[in-house]
Amino acid sequence: MVNETSTIAPVSLTGGAVKELLKLKDQQEIGEDFGLRIGVDGGGCSGLNYVLGFDQKKDGDSEFFIEGIRVFMNQAHGMYLAGMQIDFQSGLNARGFIFNNPNAESTCGCGTSFSA
Repeated sequence: MVNETSTIAPVSLTGGAVKELLKLKDQQEIGEDFGLRIGVDGGGCSGLNYVLGFDQKKDGDSEFFIEGIRVFMNQAHGMYLAGMQIDFQSGLNARGFIFNNPNAESTCGCGTSFSA
């Protein structure tokens, strides 16, 4: 079992993202044994989809605390996500989480998938 807790998170959350995530956690009555899962999954129009949702810790996960939010990330996903910033926009033109990933060579139009 390769689980670890680290103080240096490979990703960051903006104030807007933190506010929205805490609101969602409260609205959905998500328990303390859950954390925010950040990762990637094969698929999407550019090759890899971003994963963002509340989940329980799994084997192979690293655990971080970002702005008071417990975050889980599969260790293998770090190479795709290192340095990424997650924001939340609620303007007229866009509403949702925005992934600013310096490792993405290209991103699809919807912003939820990328290629590395």
